[in-house]
Amino acid sequence: MKNMTMLIDYYEFTMGQTYFDKGEANKKAYFDVFFRKNPFKGGYTISGGLDKIIDYIKNFKFTDEDIEYLRQKGNFSEEYLKYLKNIRFTGDIYAVPDGTVVFPNEPVITVRANIIEAQLIETALLLYFNSASLYTTASKRITQAAQNRPVMEFGARRGRGDEATIEASKYAYIGGCVGTSNTLSALINNIPAMGTMAHSMICDSSSEYQAFLDYAKSNPNNCVFLVDTYNTLKSGIPNAIKVANDYLKPNNIEFKGIRIDSGDLAYLSKEARKMLDQAGYTNTQICLSNGLDEYTIKSLIDQGSCVDSFGVGDNIAATNDRVGGVYKLVGVEEEGIIKPRIKLSDTKEKTINPHYKKVYRFYDKETGYALGDVLAVYDEIIPSEKYVLIDPNDEFKTVTISNYNIRQLQVPIFINGNLVYQVPTIDERRRYCEEEFKTIYPEIKRSLNPHEYYVDLSSKLLELKKELILNNRGTVNNKTRKRVKGHA
Repeated sequence: MKNMTMLIDYYEFTMGQTYFDKGEANKKAYFDVFFRKNPFKGGYTISGGLDKIIDYIKNFKFTDEDIEYLRQKGNFSEEYLKYLKNIRFTGDIYAVPDGTVVFPNEPVITVRANIIEAQLIETALLLYFNSASLYTTASKRITQAAQNRPVMEFGARRGRGDEATIEASKYAYIGGCVGTSNTLSALINNIPAMGTMAHSMICDSSSEYQAFLDYAKSNPNNCVFLVDTYNTLKSGIPNAIKVANDYLKPNNIEFKGIRIDSGDLAYLSKEARKMLDQAGYTNTQICLSNGLDEYTIKSLIDQGSCVDSFGVGDNIAATNDRVGGVYKLVGVEEEGIIKPRIKLSDTKEKTINPHYKKVYRFYDKETGYALGDVLAVYDEIIPSEKYVLIDPNDEFKTVTISNYNIRQLQVPIFINGNLVYQVPTIDERRRYCEEEFKTIYPEIKRSLNPHEYYVDLSSKLLELKKELILNNRGTVNNKTRKRVKGHA
């Protein structure tokens, strides 16, 4: 495996030199990975990237070439470089499993480690979490919109580079896609490879009919014809039916389907269904593609499109949104006691939740739906009979819940540098994601204007946060604030 240890922002090394010079290399620090808003203006995010994080931590070590590169920069002492040469990750990592539905401002990953170790792994943790969670969430939104119709991921040629597109296919599968057009990703990740034909093959042939016939003879188990090269209704579908009558049926070969990749997909699919049914091919399926996202898919279904499956590329592998996960210090150990830390900001939503925390999810015993999450100080006991959820942005807004089951979302991944987590297979992660998604209320899963899920603070954590804000407020209030003429 390629050594990715140097996937580190340079300032992590320069801060590490400072910690080393201060004699704080063994100082224990606590960091949280969390995000502030869901991508796609949605109501949820699907966590991903843990498998990549595990590989990174397992292989965390600097080579002689790495150390020599840092030496040539001229910014680091030989003692510090020697420390880096021998460094390994020796801390603890807790995280939610891949495929978990997560929400803003709750710790998805928590790191407890020596402060230099904890700082050096920041970039990789954020990269893997942010990219994987974006792909998985995009896939889940699209497969949810498809309403149990299979969705194939077709985004390889639109991806952000070769490795990125391999990862996109993998996390799209975890998020609910049935397979990928990316053969390398299918091979590496053990997921189904899928595909039919392109317009180029039809244009190259002496006729559309001949192209379909040649393809059928070479691919008898995959007879899905692309019918929109010239004219979907006047040419493509009639030629597909003719090949089915002339060759497929006499040879007992199944006419599996057609794909429409342009034009008015709703109208064309309805007309195609009529033509196929009239010809006796009632089981032949219709696949639609062409820049689809969750909104166009929903619209196609709402219009009564006759569609059995979808092919989606750009809006999974090359989406323009982001998760925006961050990595923030929330505590340090001093003489064995955890001291909470807080980052304040003039922007309220950027003031973090301090301290070493645990995240609990409450489930209604009757329906199985998730009622809300609570962030609590690590040593708090959560009562099993009744609990008051407190809105951290307005503590007068509370919800009292009862008759619930409780689950701690994060699980141990590394303890004292040792991997203690068994990474599930990709199919296990896919099934887990599907089951997790069933526990979320439909109103939260809406693509447009979703209901906001409760992520609240325990009363103990809320009081601690208020105390830290008050104790540090002078630093914020003393900042220079310029007034603009004409504005208050």
